[in-house]
Amino acid sequence: MSDTLAVNEIYLSLQGESTFAGLPCVFVRLTACNLRCSYCDTAYAFTEGKKRTLAEVRLEVQRLAKPFQGRHVSLTPGFSPVIARRPEAPAVSTASRARKTVEPVEGELASATGLKPHINENIDCGFIALPLVELTGGEPLLQSNSLPLMKLLCDDGFMVLVETSGALDISPVDPRVRRVMDLKCPSSGEVERNRWENLPHLKATDEIKFVIGTVEDYEWAKEQIAAHQLDRICPLLISWVHPLAPEQQDKSLKQVPPGMTPISRRELAERIITDALPVRFQAQLHKIIWPPAQRGV
Repeated sequence: MSDTLAVNEIYLSLQGESTFAGLPCVFVRLTACNLRCSYCDTAYAFTEGKKRTLAEVRLEVQRLAKPFQGRHVSLTPGFSPVIARRPEAPAVSTASRARKTVEPVEGELASATGLKPHINENIDCGFIALPLVELTGGEPLLQSNSLPLMKLLCDDGFMVLVETSGALDISPVDPRVRRVMDLKCPSSGEVERNRWENLPHLKATDEIKFVIGTVEDYEWAKEQIAAHQLDRICPLLISWVHPLAPEQQDKSLKQVPPGMTPISRRELAERIITDALPVRFQAQLHKIIWPPAQRGV
């Protein structure tokens, strides 16, 4: 079996979303997606990319991460990543526990990164090593080799996240990986593609994201949170649909179903407050810092 992946881009930036927003992160954007959400801002990843071996991808991640070697950040107590301190044990993160034995980093990889076995664990007494690494797309789980890549990156001591649409089976993903899973709302045009069988596989260290563009989306998200008691499973994220720039409006994207009422960012925030919804509103930091259509950020 080939050990390659179709890769659109690999770059270092700040994490713009999730409960890890604001932290340095190496993004591995994979090519291809099986959905065509109306608001998709990365349609260029549907087809653009080139084949790279797992070793090449791993080496590039390590190269970008090298300036952060030895840098860690504390996880905030009170959130799901960290277990409360107990007298008999120090605070330990439940987030993707690194193996006690890390695979040796040999040859070209070792010389390029300086990493050594046993000292590059991604969790240590409530601290995580920087940068994070996130697989995104496109839809990363469309490519089966994304699974061994995530395992390798976890073995290297990285805190690994994967952004997935929720339309594919998330259960094969390495348990150390943080899965940020969408539940597609009606305005996406892909609400029927939600794979509800994924819900039992979610853990407290995963996250569910709703992308909201209309009043109907918001009401639908509220219904799902209540019906499935999602706030008892993992952190919930609500993200407002940022209008697409003209160059982002790919012809293959689904249209917003007729009869829906657009919702502004402010109205969405105010509804969350009024309804006391147990969610985290996120503002996509990368679109505030850089132009919304800029790639590689």
